Amino acid sequence: MAFSIDLSKCIYCGACVGVCPVLALRLREVKIEEKGCTACGICVKACPMNAITVTKK
Repeated sequence: MAFSIDLSKCIYCGACVGVCPVLALRLREVKIEEKGCTACGICVKACPMNAITVTKK
């Protein structure tokens, strides 16, 4: 499982960054560090703009 960020929906609010337990998200580049991501899905639920989605790897 992987995640993708739709930059056209992202408002750079940082909600996803604040909830990531392994600090796998970076707001400056708005990207998910796949090496550190545990695929817990918390960021998907935290995003108020539904900009983060689950993708099949």
